[in-house]
Amino acid sequence: MIPPSLSSLLIGALATVASAAVVEYDWDITWVTAAPDGFTRPVIGVNDVWPCPEIRAVQGDTIRLKINNKLGNQTTSIHFHGINQIGSNWMDGPSLVTQCPVIPGVSFTYEFVADTAGTFWWHSHEMGQYPDGLRGPLIIEDPNDPHAGEYHEQSHILGEAFLNPNNPDGIPPAAQSIILNDGQGADYAFAAGKNYRFRIINIAAAPSAMIHFDSHNMTVIMSDVDHVEEEEVSQLRISPGQRYDVIVKGAEDDDRNFGILVALDENRDYSQPGAVWGRNATGNLIIDPEQETSPVIVEEWRAANDSLFKPVNDKAILPAADKTMLFNFNECTDSDEIVRHCVNSSYYVGPKVPTLYTAATTGGNNTKEAVYGAIHPFIVSSGDIIDIVVNNHDPGVHPFHLHGYHFQVLTRPGSNAGDWPGSELASPNYNQEPPRRDTVDVYAMSHAVLRFQASNPGVYLFHCHMDWHVEMGLTATIIESPELLTDITIPEDHLEACRNGGYPIAGNAAGNVEDPLDTTGIEYEPPVEYTG
Repeated sequence: MIPPSLSSLLIGALATVASAAVVEYDWDITWVTAAPDGFTRPVIGVNDVWPCPEIRAVQGDTIRLKINNKLGNQTTSIHFHGINQIGSNWMDGPSLVTQCPVIPGVSFTYEFVADTAGTFWWHSHEMGQYPDGLRGPLIIEDPNDPHAGEYHEQSHILGEAFLNPNNPDGIPPAAQSIILNDGQGADYAFAAGKNYRFRIINIAAAPSAMIHFDSHNMTVIMSDVDHVEEEEVSQLRISPGQRYDVIVKGAEDDDRNFGILVALDENRDYSQPGAVWGRNATGNLIIDPEQETSPVIVEEWRAANDSLFKPVNDKAILPAADKTMLFNFNECTDSDEIVRHCVNSSYYVGPKVPTLYTAATTGGNNTKEAVYGAIHPFIVSSGDIIDIVVNNHDPGVHPFHLHGYHFQVLTRPGSNAGDWPGSELASPNYNQEPPRRDTVDVYAMSHAVLRFQASNPGVYLFHCHMDWHVEMGLTATIIESPELLTDITIPEDHLEACRNGGYPIAGNAAGNVEDPLDTTGIEYEPPVEYTG
């Protein structure tokens, strides 16, 4: 049985540590009893401890993480959100995409280069597990941080009920509470006239959050892990999977404590009338521990428009697209009357063979979509300029994340703007200096156009980062340069994880090796039972 979910927002002001060539971790993935919001329940921790540890390295280091699944009753995997995994696609983590699920009693090692500095996070990419606690920060320090010196460093059993015919409206589990720093609070020592860098990560399963510092603006310096021109904002909205690095500047005459307000956005579309803010949490910037902090009052939430942030590097828009991936989505029901999300009028159904392994073992057939099954495959070639066009036919705001890349946000209109009108009508209005992100909101009954250049052969998911919507199938798979994947070497412990779990390691989505175009055994209907 899956324990009840947590909805979390992690806010950190984190300190610098020394560099090492190889940063190694050895984790037992275990059940732990905890009460982060006052309700005692099982959560998934590391080495019998929760909250889970952070991963920290310096740009250029190699991160080596060995996990030992000691859950007993669940498979698992780890994804490193925002890491592009250049040359190490098999370390990306999503189950049956780039690896097999790691079954109880089995160990599995991830190893990759920390090639980009910034604020990332790690989380399970299996069974909606990260709402149960298996997640944490991943901080890669920049030895040549362009903002160094500008701030002072500071130390600091729902799936089954959800995907069920008895839930005819497809209502996902509601957040039961909001916690900061996994229940450790968000109180920070603060001094007049000094500046502080905050790394803000939304690790929630579904809700976004609004953030406001009392009497202080935030200077945004990074959006996900891309530098943006410094911009002062009063409020930020941060969706699941997104990160912001901001500097909060203390005024010379600050002489009291200041509150930090975090309001959980449980609205389907906060931009429409009638939005409610029922779950709030507060932190404190503490100048005088003997003083009380006054309540933070926000009359109206009007968050900054992140699609208009200006990039510091690679300012110019990429050339016109060679290929366009249309991603039209809406709610639908499967043959068992379970509510799903359909993408381009079909369900996502996971394969029996990890998609990367299919690309590596089906020879010349790996350029044919049929061998990959019902994963919404989209095949691109190295050098292609790709536009992902998302048409949201749902009355809610959805955050979309792309593995392996940081895309340019060419356009992202507000709610009720309708479908993308096509390149001929839309392109004259594209942002000519678009910001880059790996996770972006697409507003209700509206669209977004995201552009990147294929330069990282591998298999990459594009999905909504509301974790319940991943379980509902709001996912597509980009297969880049499959002809270049036939000679990759999969680590032996990865293959052993498949064998131990009874998963085939070669052939098409059903494991057919002799004739990959034989689709016998490929599942095109989602499973009735929610299992892992």
